[in-house]
Amino acid sequence: MPQIRRLPESLINRIAAGEVVERPAAALKELVENAIDAGASRIAVKLVEGGLGKLEVIDDGCGMSAEEMALALERHATSKLPDDAIEQVSTLGFRGEALPSIASVAQLTIESRVRGAEDGWRRVVDHGQLIEEGPAALPPGTRVKVEKLFAKVPARRKFLRSERSEYAACLDVVRRLAMARPDVAISLEHGERRIFGLQADEPLADRVAGIVARELKDNSVAIAAEREGPGGTMRLSGIAGLPTYNRGVADHQYLFVNGRPVKDRLLVGAVRGAYADMLARDRHAVLALFLDLPPEDVDVNVHPAKTEVRFRDAAGVRGFIVSGLRQALDTGDRRSAQGPDRGAMERWQQEPVQDPSPALATIFSRDWSAQKPRVSEAGQAWRAYEGEVMARDDFAPQGRAIEVEEADAEQEFPLGIARGQVANTYIVAEAADGLVLVDQHAAHERLVLERLRAAGAGDAVARSQALLVPDVVELDEVDCDRLEEAAEGFAQFGLAIERFGTGAMLVRALPAALAKADSHALLTDLADDIAKHGQALLLEEKLEHVLATMACHGSVRAGRVLRVEEMNALLREMERTPRSGQCNHGRPTWVKLSMEDVEKLFGRH
Repeated sequence: MPQIRRLPESLINRIAAGEVVERPAAALKELVENAIDAGASRIAVKLVEGGLGKLEVIDDGCGMSAEEMALALERHATSKLPDDAIEQVSTLGFRGEALPSIASVAQLTIESRVRGAEDGWRRVVDHGQLIEEGPAALPPGTRVKVEKLFAKVPARRKFLRSERSEYAACLDVVRRLAMARPDVAISLEHGERRIFGLQADEPLADRVAGIVARELKDNSVAIAAEREGPGGTMRLSGIAGLPTYNRGVADHQYLFVNGRPVKDRLLVGAVRGAYADMLARDRHAVLALFLDLPPEDVDVNVHPAKTEVRFRDAAGVRGFIVSGLRQALDTGDRRSAQGPDRGAMERWQQEPVQDPSPALATIFSRDWSAQKPRVSEAGQAWRAYEGEVMARDDFAPQGRAIEVEEADAEQEFPLGIARGQVANTYIVAEAADGLVLVDQHAAHERLVLERLRAAGAGDAVARSQALLVPDVVELDEVDCDRLEEAAEGFAQFGLAIERFGTGAMLVRALPAALAKADSHALLTDLADDIAKHGQALLLEEKLEHVLATMACHGSVRAGRVLRVEEMNALLREMERTPRSGQCNHGRPTWVKLSMEDVEKLFGRH
């Protein structure tokens, strides 16, 4: 029979490395977190070949003595847990596994100098073997270099991706940690190229916009909310992109818990719930969300890479995030994306300006070219064709200007005064600071949806309709457990279900709006939704879709001619209605072309 044996230290470290160091980005994450925990105010990251060739992290933190450096390369040796209260951990790292794990699968060079010491110390470990140590000359702080990653572990090396993919993963790690600590200056170099250099003590909105996209700052709202939790005060901060400023993937959602970057499904589900009725299902919000709560209310020791957390009051945290986000979005709910798309602006056509004839380059040269017709002659030629040209259908105007009475000078309207209609679809309005274009169908669709909600149509849609013969839906036991836990929440939307044995659910009633739905397909989708996001948003989204469809059919259609009074009434109602800046699918209902942009189009700026 096989014998139980104690594994050698080198093999233990390689096994631990399989959990901690799966790729260069994972090693980089541990090193940058160490630099932050060391109190660094400046961190420089250098990559070669996407981290496959070399990665280096330099900081000006507290540094290590020779004795501490030797101890740091032993497993489960750390300065971040002064006592046994692991639930009170406030640092990014705490297990003491990263450095020995990295050293067991790569060549690791550590140079460090304690502030105030005359010399530093250097230690080089190659795949678990100490090959060099001695004094080193460097400023106070620490320099860590990782080379030859998995060079002696070819089975692991062949599973690494391309240089470009590994670089993208490293870039994402540095971006997230840079967002988490705007008080620290962080720079990144890849090969000979400097990717970015962020200054210390930047305002949070500037740091996030500088990392994600410059236009995010003008297309977002600030988040600031507080609530009492089981162990103390919970705080939510950050910036949230307007619903009209969205992406096709969720890669631009940056979530932090107590300064730690995480990818937690409860937080992702809360974000989706907050934007549920403002974004299409295949679009995703852009935001940076910072949740701070007492250490005893969150367990960070549930994942090898510490990217997932577990909350003491998960439902309370989710509700706090949803309400905090919605509250912030309500402050900018009448805003749309701040301006027209840059690509759209570049497609404006200008009348080509011909260069003057070379013959006119100097007054001393004579122009022998054919003489051009005079203006009066050109006018006569135009009048000969004017009737024929203007009678053609393809020259018919696509818009109409409307003469309106001047509004009271003392009264300013954010969306301006209607001046005309283009293609019987877009309202052109003049505001104090520019031109406003409104999609009349998208705008009225949002207004009708908000009217339906205010009138209680949502309750009518979710009203329960009992089935004459209850449906028995057979599912896996785990799926039944998930649905049973969520049954009380489903009842609010008109879905009445209960447990029916070990592997089945009994459906007694369906929402009136989904009365013809397939019970088995509905429960299967709901169970999958809970498994993916931690809670079921699918049912609420289905009912929202019904309301949105009702609003779409009851709204002003594109192609309808509106009187000026109707246009202005629509603009005024948009100014009063929540979330009127985007339609039910997350698209903007209006865009503004500032007078500065107009002047640029005509070369007057």
